[in-house]
Amino acid sequence: MNPSTNLDAGARATRLVLVDDDALVRAGLKLILGGTDEFEIVAEGSDGDEVLALVDAHHPDIVLLDIRMARKNGLDAAGELLARPQPPKVIMLTTFDADDLVMRALTVGASGFLLKDTAPERMVESIRQVAAGEQSLSPSVTAQVIAAATRGFAGSRRNQARKDLERLTERELEVARAIADGLTNPDIARARYMSVATVKAHVTSIFDKLGVNNRVQVAIRFHDAQLD
Repeated sequence: MNPSTNLDAGARATRLVLVDDDALVRAGLKLILGGTDEFEIVAEGSDGDEVLALVDAHHPDIVLLDIRMARKNGLDAAGELLARPQPPKVIMLTTFDADDLVMRALTVGASGFLLKDTAPERMVESIRQVAAGEQSLSPSVTAQVIAAATRGFAGSRRNQARKDLERLTERELEVARAIADGLTNPDIARARYMSVATVKAHVTSIFDKLGVNNRVQVAIRFHDAQLD
């Protein structure tokens, strides 16, 4: 499947900065993302100590940032960047999904956490999600976050989660279950025979009814309820 897509007339490409100490990884990302009309790779770097200067010079919408680099790691660079006024969004890149790294990345304010072996189509969709203001995590990373967030699980937490989910319609509950499984909006649309616009409307309603602001929180709430 070719991840390329065309922008709507007048739409501006999402500006990306790539920072990874592996030149082959950068080349692969450029091949995947540079081949689409919706992304523009405006700069690249090889270490975390270059991030602030690259952002100041190129004003990207999103920074794709390797989590482990020699001089300054991605977590430290992300923390510095996201502490500034009106920073770009940050997606962390890694070759493994250790839950302590995931939680630290989310704590500093990263909008996404992607494994480097993510399929091209999934990577493109994940960056679209972040550009649209959502968080995006690989399914295995979502599982790590849920596990870390639900340690010390108690029955009262389960009961509250079930009570919260009772606010959802049957269709919204199906979408929430799919979110908990790590599916993207297009994945849900295909699986549930809905348009992507309808899925987005359901997701917005779910966020509002559950009082959450990202998909990971929906997944945690669903996991807490132990409905499966």
